[in-house]
Amino acid sequence: MKLYFLGTGTSQGVPVIGCSCETCVSGDPRDTRFRTHVHVEMGDLNIQIDAAPEFRIQALRHSIPKVDLVVLTHGHSDHILGMDDMRRYCDLRKGEALPVYTNEEGESRMRSIFGYAIGKRPKVPGYPAFLPQRMPASLDVSSGVIRSARQSHGSFDTLGVVLEEASSGKKLAYFTDCDSVSDEAVVLAKGSDIVVLDALRKKPHRSHMSIDEAVAATKRIGAKQTYLIHMTHEIQHSVVDAQLPVGVNLAYDNLVLEV
Repeated sequence: MKLYFLGTGTSQGVPVIGCSCETCVSGDPRDTRFRTHVHVEMGDLNIQIDAAPEFRIQALRHSIPKVDLVVLTHGHSDHILGMDDMRRYCDLRKGEALPVYTNEEGESRMRSIFGYAIGKRPKVPGYPAFLPQRMPASLDVSSGVIRSARQSHGSFDTLGVVLEEASSGKKLAYFTDCDSVSDEAVVLAKGSDIVVLDALRKKPHRSHMSIDEAVAATKRIGAKQTYLIHMTHEIQHSVVDAQLPVGVNLAYDNLVLEV
């Protein structure tokens, strides 16, 4: 299994427009963050989790050859607005729609934004085509299984997912945009080789975990290695990463891991 961090920032990205803080003017490439989304190669499947506005840029940079299915954790603009650029992957599927697994909120936003692209085939040649489906608790795919758990994100729920590859037994837990890790999610994530957790900033926030809350969550899970994502410009990589406990690190854009 291979994990591509295509973006690790918040809805504003980093640098923030008009900001001259130390992070925003940093020369460290780890302090430049696209909006949060990842790509996972699991056996013969290419799985896209969310699609930030910079998806096209990163698909080209990492030469992503195909997308077989999409997991949309929720419908906020920083996680969904790159989906139109998946039209090329529909072309490569000879016009067959991409299945998009999401929750009620994600499907509602998809239908609102991409009404022209909902269906089994593109409405016009060259258009994207998406088939929204409700993410089940457990989804069997050709190369393994994807399990899901509801996560609190302030006033509504997002999807947390755990992917387990059949051939290697490797396990990846991915929990973005959540204010806590539920007991259900902790159980699913136990034994994961890598855990990826939302960690907005040092100060508490009503709909995201803070750095300390994410570190506490990784202890509950008992993760071998945790990477933190969805960070604001308040987080300067070289400073904060050095303060984290062993086995916990900040992710950064274009980090690629063999799970």
